[in-house]
Amino acid sequence: MNVTVNFKVNGRDRTAQVEPKTTLLYVIREDLGLIGAKEGCGKGECGACTVIINGDAVPSCLVLAAGVEGKEIITIEGIGENGRLHPLQEAFVKYHASQCGFCSPGMILTAKAFLDRKPDPTEEEVRDVMMSNLCRCTGYEKIIEAVMAVANGEDA
Repeated sequence: MNVTVNFKVNGRDRTAQVEPKTTLLYVIREDLGLIGAKEGCGKGECGACTVIINGDAVPSCLVLAAGVEGKEIITIEGIGENGRLHPLQEAFVKYHASQCGFCSPGMILTAKAFLDRKPDPTEEEVRDVMMSNLCRCTGYEKIIEAVMAVANGEDA
């Protein structure tokens, strides 16, 4: 038995017919065609599927689509404006914070949700938050540099 769910994704009203056990990650990728969020571990531990729901960075593999009724979701595809990259995306490029890129969308959205709440963090606070997302390529230093650059208002 399918459930009708109404929600916003990247500022657009959406409606989905979902089975009660369908994950938000599945709906975002398969039904909406937004492939920035990746399925990594499927257990909410790696951060590759991170999206922002009502301002909070959340692993979309753990969220049932039926539970997002009336909520606002932001994916990596929705953070830039007027055809321009978001400052975090620009900083990831400038600071070479991506290698394979698999984790980058989740990293960027985790950083965005954090900086939206705490625009003037310490480096230690950024490190603590970013360690919730796994990266097997970069060693995190370039990621931390990129996030701190945005927090400090540096242009990419």
